[in-house]
Amino acid sequence: MLTVPGLCWLCRMPLRCAHWGICSGCTRAVRQREKVCPLCGLPAGQENIACGRCLQNPPPWQRLVAVSNYAPPLSPLVHQFKFFPRPEIARPLARLLLLAVRDKPCPAPDILLSVPLHARRQWRRGFNQSDLLCRPLAHWLQCRYTCATLSRLRATSVQHHLSARRRKQNVKDAFHLELPVGGLHIAIVDDVVTTGSTVAEISRLLLRSGAATVQVWCLCRTL
Repeated sequence: MLTVPGLCWLCRMPLRCAHWGICSGCTRAVRQREKVCPLCGLPAGQENIACGRCLQNPPPWQRLVAVSNYAPPLSPLVHQFKFFPRPEIARPLARLLLLAVRDKPCPAPDILLSVPLHARRQWRRGFNQSDLLCRPLAHWLQCRYTCATLSRLRATSVQHHLSARRRKQNVKDAFHLELPVGGLHIAIVDDVVTTGSTVAEISRLLLRSGAATVQVWCLCRTL
């Protein structure tokens, strides 16, 4: 439910379709327009060819889709969604992600996977933002989703306070698969991808467990 019914979360102008949450003008404004590498999501010369970085050191996933880079007007809304008790923003943000996915030649996933929080951190926050994004996406895409597919074994340090090297060490062996994923095409859904350490660790775990392909879908990619 919107706090002010019928107003866009970004520009506060009246909405023609109130349940969308973000108007068509703001939807166009936040969409990524520069050319980015299809693997890492960072700026590149070609949209459909892996960049030099990925040719030399490819990520463990097969595709990364982001709505935008981590910049206004979307980044303040994502920050508000993540660090304040505003779960009602999840559905409008999930719709932006759905539109971004449909713009790319991505194979349809068999199952969506949310990045889990440790139980203590989720209790403090009151929700898992990745889980809230997955629920409407799974309904719209008609694919499987359960938050019980993956669990976090231990409490890790907050990633945005760490260097790239420490982020990688921080999440090493931090996750455990609770359900089989053999032969499945999987999309990992997260709010922000910065160095990619978390989704890389999860991707390697999924591929070792027999997943056919792994994609990463996020709202923002930090450049």
